[in-house]
Amino acid sequence: MDGVLIHEGTLIPGADEFIGRLRESGRRFLVLTNNSIYTPRDLRARLLATGLDVPEAAIWTSALATAQFLDSQRPGGSAYVIGEAGLTTALHEAGYVLTETLPDYVVLGETRTYSFEAITKAIRLINTGSRFIATNPDATGPSLEGALPACGSVAALITKATGVDPYFVGKPNPLMMREALNKIEAHSEVTAMVGDRMDTDVLCGIEAGLRTFLVLSGVTQPDEVERFPYRPSKVVKSVADLVSFVG
Repeated sequence: MDGVLIHEGTLIPGADEFIGRLRESGRRFLVLTNNSIYTPRDLRARLLATGLDVPEAAIWTSALATAQFLDSQRPGGSAYVIGEAGLTTALHEAGYVLTETLPDYVVLGETRTYSFEAITKAIRLINTGSRFIATNPDATGPSLEGALPACGSVAALITKATGVDPYFVGKPNPLMMREALNKIEAHSEVTAMVGDRMDTDVLCGIEAGLRTFLVLSGVTQPDEVERFPYRPSKVVKSVADLVSFVG
């Protein structure tokens, strides 16, 4: 989503035409984000404010993927959560109990207000046996003032303190992509990933067996593409260059 359709709350030129063409064609699609802060309803409203009409059901977040994964692993479990409404709502809807008392999991997501007290609680719970899950490995997130520490950075802090690595559910874990494919009943051989990051989007798409399109309107810059040991199927300036691909 960020860097492909919008950038800092502003529509990327051509994104509205691309989404419009997808909807007109009847092709099934999902808008993915590693950001676990918002619910799909929140994200739909944010996209509408930029001029993009994306159905709530067509939004897939790392929070939803995490909740679905935990439900498949330990149905009706419990978790201590560091995160926002997107994550807590997804876990509640999956039947999870949120607690600080002997939770099955410590689940770390995104928040703009990471609390030292909450991080300390997470460390102590992991040290006493709770399993460590994180929604995504992104080390930083964007803001108008510059980079912000994100889930991956805080997870590294907790790992340093506990010696326990988290299981990251979001991109580039192909699990998130496989769950997305199942959600729209699609097969990898006829599906493509469009993303702005080589280290998450393109890697996730490749590992899930998809065609991958890198847009240069977000994080990865043109001179960085060749530094990676893998390549996208195609590199374009922005999603506007992909409108003609939607038949």
